[in-house]
Amino acid sequence: MGDPLHRIRTSPEHTRHGRSIRHRTTHGLRHPRRRAAMMRRASLLLAGLAVFAPAKAQTPRDTLTIGITQFPSTFHPNIENMAAKSYVLGFARRPLTAYDPDWQLACLLCEQVPSLENGGARLETTPEGKPGIRVTWRLRADARWGDGTPVSAEDLRFAWEAGRDPATGFGPAEFYRSAYELIVEDARSVTLRFDRVTFDFASAGDFQPLPTHLERARWEAEPRAYRNRTAYDTETANPGLWNGPYRITAVQPGAGVTLERNPAWPGPAPAFRRIQIRSIENTAALEAQLLAGQLDMISGELGLPVEQAAALERRTGQRFRITYKPGLIYEHLDLQHDNPALADLRVRQALLLAADRAQIVARLFEGRQTVAHGSVNPLDPMHDPGVRQWGFDPARANALLEEAGWRRGPDGIRRNAAGERLGFELMTTAGNRAREAVQQVLQGMWRAVGIETRIRNEPPRVFFAETLSRRRFQGLALFAWISGPESVPRSSLHSEEIPRAERNWSGQNYGGWHNAEMDALLEALPQELDREKRRALWSRLQAIYAEELPSLPLWFRADAHVWPSWLQGVRPTGHLNPTSLWVEEWRVR
Repeated sequence: MGDPLHRIRTSPEHTRHGRSIRHRTTHGLRHPRRRAAMMRRASLLLAGLAVFAPAKAQTPRDTLTIGITQFPSTFHPNIENMAAKSYVLGFARRPLTAYDPDWQLACLLCEQVPSLENGGARLETTPEGKPGIRVTWRLRADARWGDGTPVSAEDLRFAWEAGRDPATGFGPAEFYRSAYELIVEDARSVTLRFDRVTFDFASAGDFQPLPTHLERARWEAEPRAYRNRTAYDTETANPGLWNGPYRITAVQPGAGVTLERNPAWPGPAPAFRRIQIRSIENTAALEAQLLAGQLDMISGELGLPVEQAAALERRTGQRFRITYKPGLIYEHLDLQHDNPALADLRVRQALLLAADRAQIVARLFEGRQTVAHGSVNPLDPMHDPGVRQWGFDPARANALLEEAGWRRGPDGIRRNAAGERLGFELMTTAGNRAREAVQQVLQGMWRAVGIETRIRNEPPRVFFAETLSRRRFQGLALFAWISGPESVPRSSLHSEEIPRAERNWSGQNYGGWHNAEMDALLEALPQELDREKRRALWSRLQAIYAEELPSLPLWFRADAHVWPSWLQGVRPTGHLNPTSLWVEEWRVR
């Protein structure tokens, strides 16, 4: 087979439409007709090459065009978690709170972060006699929806009521279950009463107001059908849906989103009148459009893989500013635990032992990623460096597969006693060059130990909204989780978060893994206020993850942010809250 890491590289400077561009001489130009024909061809060639020339600076800059690799499957802020949606909505909506680029919790739509010290939160006893807490959020007085309607306590009440109904399919379900009562204090203030005390009680990123004047009637008519009837997807350009610096004015499904300044925005005026977001799922095409001047920048959250960005930087010099931001981005393989072979821990261990992740990082990503040994990033304060580490050990992988009853057949692929082949479908987002290269490398590494891999990819909007959310994948799914600092992974690991039809497919435990001790830890962790005691719980969580392998850890990703040299003020966050939440800080130099 040869080296599975070998790749054929082509240089866009030296190829065009698959053909070489050769230097022409003036030999033979003395004949008038020949000279005229040559001049016409030269003109056409120059016109074609002009497509790849840098875009000329325009002052003032009216529009910023951004390339991303995915398109949101929905624009509803409370339904489904997808990086593309978070990025787009960062321009058009403001949550109550978010973690800022310095990883500190900050108010965006509220007046102050509630705490026990400032009186925004108070410990209490629940009606059942358990320790509880009440937390009050007060909305900014100048917050407005794009149609001029004030953002109000009623918008928060509606979001809470809809979230508590399982038929709606909001997430995370645990938040809405634990917040057992909402009290409207006045037109701008609500108090939530929780049936438990959690260390992150002030974080309200998952509790986002919804415009009750536009959405309540749709939800009340039929809660289960609401996710398909919401104005966020049927009337996305309705200004009353948006309360950020921009509002969405046009959507080209699967291709792009247009945002324009929101006249009702009370904060600093953003620099651009219009932002165009183009979804280009193929990263080679994304780079080509950047070089052609059709894009001004490429989002770091959903853009070029680091090795592609590094190659671009070497070729283009100072034309772009490229920043590599390591963060809480966990690239991994979700496993379908309903698959009998993957339900066997020995097979999961063998898959990880047969994957030389260090070599993949070194060869495919120029060493810019950090090999992961669990789901908690070393940058996170609760990371345990003593967690079990799985190295590259194909001999041990072979032994585990033999022990599990999988014997090599004449073609090298293993079979069990019933003659079934040991093979899995491996899926990811189509068009992502880095992930597709990883798939091919893993396919070769796993075949070396007798495991067959069938690659099948889908557009991100299908992969995330249908295949993962409804648990339709059959084997392994390659994608990333993006989290916040000390983010408890209940939604992806607790057995109650397995997506089911009766819960309208909410939850993100796509693999269907369940472990009673892990469930107990995920319930205890948020309620432990003592940091050091919480650290012990985190250590046990990481130990279980490393032993049981509910998913296969690959690496922690660094994002490559590609900006034009004239753009200033973009601050990469490295976590789940995207740079777009601070777009009003972006400025033209």
